[in-house]
Formats: sequence, structure tokens, C-alpha cells
Amino acid sequence: MILTTYGRSSGFCIDPIEKKPLNHFLPGTAVLSFGTAGCNLGCRFCQNWDISKAREWDKLADAAGPEQIARAAVQLGCRSVAFTYNDPVIFAEYAIDVAMACHEHGIRTVAVTAGYIAKEPRAEFYEKMDAANVDLKGFTDQFYHRLCFGQLGAVLDTLKYLRWETNVWFEVTTLLIPGENDNDAELHHAAEWFSQNLGPDVPWHFTAFHPDFKMMDKPSTPAATLTRARQIALSYGLNYVYTGNVHDREGGSTWCPGCGSLLIERDWFALGKWNLQSDQCAFCGYRVAGRFEDRPGNWGPRRLAVTLAY
Repeated sequence: MILTTYGRSSGFCIDPIEKKPLNHFLPGTAVLSFGTAGCNLGCRFCQNWDISKAREWDKLADAAGPEQIARAAVQLGCRSVAFTYNDPVIFAEYAIDVAMACHEHGIRTVAVTAGYIAKEPRAEFYEKMDAANVDLKGFTDQFYHRLCFGQLGAVLDTLKYLRWETNVWFEVTTLLIPGENDNDAELHHAAEWFSQNLGPDVPWHFTAFHPDFKMMDKPSTPAATLTRARQIALSYGLNYVYTGNVHDREGGSTWCPGCGSLLIERDWFALGKWNLQSDQCAFCGYRVAGRFEDRPGNWGPRRLAVTLAY
């Protein structure tokens, strides 16, 4: 088996780390993001379908080797490199080599993934990752089978593996689709599993769907749906639950589980008030889960396309 996308990319872009989304991993810093082409799932609602469903040669317009990517991240002021846009497990050899080069230059690595990977390659892949955002696309086997052509159990195994067998910082994202995975019963079931298997400190993002790819018949997700899902998750004792793809200062900000104070204010991808001292609440001293520094980065909400060439 040959990885024909090795060293080739659908494009490079500097993003705010919050866009991955990662809210507890080096907040405010810039991340150099790239992907290749293709995917190992077939989600009918894919928001990046032009890349994930593309034939490789249609989209692979840029090229760069692992060392060049690592050096570019340093030169561009990025604190991390993200494997994103399509699932990095399908270009794992490339991602692993890039990760090793990045670590040599003090650059951290981020996997944005559906978590759909077998046990053996999973260990090799995540050994080289510093952080991940994993899509938990729904919470029924029927949803995964009918709309993703995959299986829920494999994703749940990955989440438990990350939580209990690695030091990878990870957060979870669920795209809520009206009429498909947004009913109260499923959300309660998912939140209960999340609490029992991952604990209270893994951040969970509920994000809004918009019609795309082969699911143009569904409406966009109302903001009220995300708020309802967030409240359900919070009711199970989860400490860090967020809303995304909508303007929601309360749902996008980080609040202290100890005293309820505002810790990190977010307006879309822009940071506002910062009330952390290292990883502790400035008001009550509560230790906040994540990978924080003494002060936030200053990249802001910008998105900047860049070109790398051999």
C-alpha cells in the first residue's frame, strides 16, 4: 500500500487554534493548518466535502516535506501544526513524519479527526500528537451507519483510549443536525456516557450545521438547539461545554467550575478578558484542565492562506 498524497497538500493556512476547535490548548495562538485529499468515512453532511471527497490530483495544489513544514511554522510564528480539513488518519505516515520534524523545532502537533481508526495504527499515530479534536458525530449506530458509513463503537474506543491511555490533550465536537442527532433522548444518552467514560474535564463543543454536500434538505441548526444541548451536558457535571458556528459569548467562553467566574472570554475566535494565572482561576485558584501558558497568544481571529514550495 502506497500513500500517494505524501508530501502534497490541498493548501496551507494559518488559523487561530480556537478554529480547530481547541479552547484549552494554547489559547490565542496561531496554528499552521493543512490537509490532503480523501477520507475514510462517507458523511453525507460533510462540511469540507470539496477536499474530503476529491480525487487526490484535483485538490493537491501545494507541496512540502516534513522539515519544510516545521521550519515554516517557526518562521510564521505558529505554535503548532494541525492536520485538518480531511482526516489525518488516512495520511498517517505523512502526519507522523511532520510531527516528528515539528517536535525537533519545538512545534506542537494537532490532529482534527473523526477518531475512526483501528487499534494498532491508533497507538502509533497518537504517540506523535500533542492535541486532538475528535468528532463525535452522533450517538447511535444507526446515525453512523446511515449517514457516515461507519460505526459508533470505534469512535468511542478512540475517545476512551485518548482519555485513559495517552497524554494527548483532546476535545470533542458534535455537529448538531436538525432532526438527526439533536433530540433530547440522544443528547442525554451521549452526555451520560461522556461523563461516565471521559470525566468532567474533557471539553465538548456543540456546533451548528449548515446545508452542504448531500444534505441540502436540512435547515441550519438554530442557536437555541446548541444552547439546549450545552445545558443538558452541563447537567451531567461536565465542566467545559461550548457552542460553535454561532455568535454566543456565554457558550463560547470558559467559566470557572469552582466559582463561576469568567476565565476566558471569546467572541467568535477573538479572545477578550483573561482571568487565568497559569492554569488556575485568578479568583478562587481552581485548577483548569488544559495546556495553558501565563498569557494568551495574540493571533486573533485572522485566517491567512500561505504557500509553501520545495
